[in-house]
Amino acid sequence: MAIRSRRPGAKAALLPVLLTGALALAACSSGGSSTTSQNGGTAAAKTLVIDTSFDLKTADPGRTYEPTGLIIGKAAYETLLTFEGSDVTKPVPALAESFELSADGKVLTLKLRQDATFADGSPVTADDVVFSLNRVRDMKGTPSFLLDGVEVAKSGTETITLTSKSANPALPYILPNPALGILNSKLAKEHGATADTGDKAEQYLNSASAGSGPYTIESFNVSSQVVLKANAKYWGATKPVYDKVVLRNVEAATQKLNISRGDSQVALNLSGDQVAGITGDLQIKKTPAANVIFLLANQNPSVSKITSNPKFAEAVRKGVDYAGLLELAGEGSVQAPGIIPSMLLGSLPPDQAAQRDVEGAKAALKESGVANPTVKLEYPSELTVNGLSFQPLAERIQANLKEVGITVELAPAPITTALDNYRNGKEELGLWYWGPDYPDPSDYLAFLPGKLVGLRAGWKAGADKELEAAGAKAATTIGDEARKQAYIDVQTKLNEAGTFIPLIQPSQNIVTAKSVTGLEFHPVWTVDVADLK
Repeated sequence: MAIRSRRPGAKAALLPVLLTGALALAACSSGGSSTTSQNGGTAAAKTLVIDTSFDLKTADPGRTYEPTGLIIGKAAYETLLTFEGSDVTKPVPALAESFELSADGKVLTLKLRQDATFADGSPVTADDVVFSLNRVRDMKGTPSFLLDGVEVAKSGTETITLTSKSANPALPYILPNPALGILNSKLAKEHGATADTGDKAEQYLNSASAGSGPYTIESFNVSSQVVLKANAKYWGATKPVYDKVVLRNVEAATQKLNISRGDSQVALNLSGDQVAGITGDLQIKKTPAANVIFLLANQNPSVSKITSNPKFAEAVRKGVDYAGLLELAGEGSVQAPGIIPSMLLGSLPPDQAAQRDVEGAKAALKESGVANPTVKLEYPSELTVNGLSFQPLAERIQANLKEVGITVELAPAPITTALDNYRNGKEELGLWYWGPDYPDPSDYLAFLPGKLVGLRAGWKAGADKELEAAGAKAATTIGDEARKQAYIDVQTKLNEAGTFIPLIQPSQNIVTAKSVTGLEFHPVWTVDVADLK
């Protein structure tokens, strides 16, 4: 995957800090704490405590791309478009009151609403929008690729146009990303913000908010906790329920302990095994995550004459026990029929998922002409995805393939070492995962020959011209139904090629106190804290 931290490789996740002391702001198990007012009465000041394993670098929306940072960005900044709840199939207006994509897919026109205000009470203007989006694109931070080749301009005080050189039907699905949150440009410029690589506003934006969201940043520490406070001047009709939201960096085992004894109200990173042992008055939300775990078989003969053999790849695909992997992953996980996860447009239906066929695998291996092959399987040793470690998955795959005549040598390595081999296309077999940069199937064209992930599997441009042509067609197809079919066609051909073998979508397990309602898992920002009640 690309080296952005929604995919493995932007950086090694910060080591979780075990919080052992009592937190002064921690709410009681009822989901909120009270404070005493000046006249001696009790005010209904509510605090929500969320435990999560931090993957966090910054609160600057123009630089953030880590999962925890996107939770914070979604709370403090608003975007032109958003999604309703967990539905990622249809972008809806946010700071823009309407939007329209031109017939050729090149121009996205948005009408800015006129009643939105920033946290300091100043209005959100077209100038703020143009500056904010240009800053993301031209500052060259991690999320700058989201607007590569997109020109941003205003027409009058209400209309914004985003113009792409070629058809860009994914753009409405990209704009809800919190990295594209709109800044109070006047305030940001006063603290060093510029729309180029000389920008110096990150330090300020890590300590204060310059957005229009329902929450502002009260305190920010990348290794321990972030405190959000309700925006007293929030312009939206639905005001935030909690006066404070505390996000704490806590390892998964302690998350389970804290939520069980009422020291937190939300736990975001528990595995299927961990939630299976939870008892008490708690709610467990299980849903397939947007992460797809997959195998890659290197297509470069100079790396491996074995894995670049098409019949060998067929033997691997037929030899894996997918049902057994699902058992390891736990309840709520699903098999991945294709590389695009189930909640996105263009995902393959479950009946197209690969099935284990031991005899078919043996036959394919025999046709490959490779007798008693031995291959190395590389993967990051300490990385977990949705609480699931790669080690037991690798061991199960090793045992599966042994049954069909393939010897697999396991080669776990620290994330930095494993990433080097993965990025440089040196892995013979690799076990990795991909999470969406934005909830649109175009993000998965990276798996095609000559593209980012394709090259990591030694798959050069021109290796499969039919598949590449299908990908080029899908990238510029307009209209949901036509796009859906185009991406189904791409994935079908991708599966036939055998370079990548989709395995599973692990379960996203979120545990909450009974008092917490309104939680919906989202594949981009995990949870919208403003929706929690």
